[in-house]
Amino acid sequence: MAGPKPSKPSIIRTNVYSLTLILFLCIFSYLFGLWQHGGPTSLLPATTSTTTVVDIACSTATATATAPKTIDFTAHHVAATSSEAVMKTYPLCNISYSEYTPCQDGKRSLKFSRRRLIYRERHCPAKSELLKCRVPAPYGYRNPFAWPTSRDLVWYANVPHKELTVEKAVQNWIRYEGDRFRFPGGGTMFPNGADAYIDDIGKLINLNDGSIRTAIDTGCGVASWGAYLLSRNIITMSFAPRDTHEAQVQFALERGVPALIGVLAAERLPYPSRAFDMAHCSRCLIPWNQFGGIYLIEVDRVLRPGGYWILSGPPINWKKHARGWQRTKEDLNKEQTAIENVAKSLCWEKIKEKGDIAIWRKPINHLNCKTNQKLSQNPPFCPVQDPDKAWYTQMGTCLTRLPEVSSNRETAGGELAKWPQRLNAVPPRISKGTVKGITPEIFQQNSELWKKRLSYYKAMNNQLGQSGRYRNILDMNAHLGGFAAALIDFPVWVMNVVPAEAKINTLGVIYERGLIGTYTNWCEAMSTYPRTYDLIHADSVFSLYKDR
Repeated sequence: MAGPKPSKPSIIRTNVYSLTLILFLCIFSYLFGLWQHGGPTSLLPATTSTTTVVDIACSTATATATAPKTIDFTAHHVAATSSEAVMKTYPLCNISYSEYTPCQDGKRSLKFSRRRLIYRERHCPAKSELLKCRVPAPYGYRNPFAWPTSRDLVWYANVPHKELTVEKAVQNWIRYEGDRFRFPGGGTMFPNGADAYIDDIGKLINLNDGSIRTAIDTGCGVASWGAYLLSRNIITMSFAPRDTHEAQVQFALERGVPALIGVLAAERLPYPSRAFDMAHCSRCLIPWNQFGGIYLIEVDRVLRPGGYWILSGPPINWKKHARGWQRTKEDLNKEQTAIENVAKSLCWEKIKEKGDIAIWRKPINHLNCKTNQKLSQNPPFCPVQDPDKAWYTQMGTCLTRLPEVSSNRETAGGELAKWPQRLNAVPPRISKGTVKGITPEIFQQNSELWKKRLSYYKAMNNQLGQSGRYRNILDMNAHLGGFAAALIDFPVWVMNVVPAEAKINTLGVIYERGLIGTYTNWCEAMSTYPRTYDLIHADSVFSLYKDR
């Protein structure tokens, strides 16, 4: 049973009391909050206060609180401008410069001597000739094929030159197929393919035990020999001049194969002494027997003690090929005899000649050679000099001295570990203390440092670990080759540059690790084509040139 209902006046009184209480609490909360946040310290009506925002200029202190302003959200910090801060922009060069190589420019080269192909060497533009525009890509340029597909295929638009497809058609160098070129792996002396040719060499010397890691190919063509050696863990520095065989080095680089523009002429090759385990010439048209044997003497300088020199093509096997080469047997026999005599004067031993291939071996030291030099008319030993100096350094007709040894069985300069142990073993140049300021401990620390740095690089650029994203990499200041060594398991190759201005010449160390590289001066154009590299790495480069 329900109770009696409250009267109407009683309800009204209850609501008034509730509203009064709520109003009091709201006013009290507001005033208390105002006091808590720095509001007026007194609530007396006689005291008033105003909060004022004063605009104080950054460049002057004259503003006072007597000039109140409204709030201003505009920026008042203006960066000072100067002519140095203005960003320069460079337009594209004319499309005719799409393959411009400043220091191997065909027109400029005609100003220099044809003798010994000096005009094919580096001749960089004068300051007044420097271009102030960006070299454009050719029309229709496309990203190159990813490695290993790139070994066999190159887009026609990227290297639009069909000359070699006609000139070398029967030699299986290169074929034109619609929008691309195909490289069957052939060469002048190996029309059946580089793989089969390398197999023939492998029957004469051991290419599989890791003792041969670095090679140099003089007059490389499109570098198929070097391309196919990569699968055998042998890395080749291929070079050829920029000559009538248009774009041969450019083809090599587009294929993802190490190469540089270069020529054996009057200056040393830009590599240190004792750099390569194997040197190769396959009908490279270098006159080995002329000019006092100076070109073989240069090969001897860059060849490692115990290293091999391989020659195929004229005049080897002249009895079979004389008619095809359109030369007399007498002339070819005379040329081969002259080459044999130069090799013998360098104390090389001819170890094999089979079919179209002949192989000589450099001695592991010069003990016996010194004795023979006293009894013959062989080239004299060079006076004491830096055998690794090779940037704009003239060749000589003297024999580069090997480091001293105490017995006939000792390898001059120290014996190298076999590949792949060679990569991380302390290089002999360091263990013997011939590289100033670099100890075995510093070498090991540097190797570990670059492993950590590469991990950081990969965290910053996740494409670095993607197969096929990068292939040709340039390290502008390689020092001990630590960056390249850290990348060894990636499907890439690294051109390790030691600048000519570097305080310590470490390129010999890099080669003793089983890596490759070159000297250069970064105030000049590099001996390569535009668009050579997928990734360029620069560590402590600009400090070398800060006062230039």
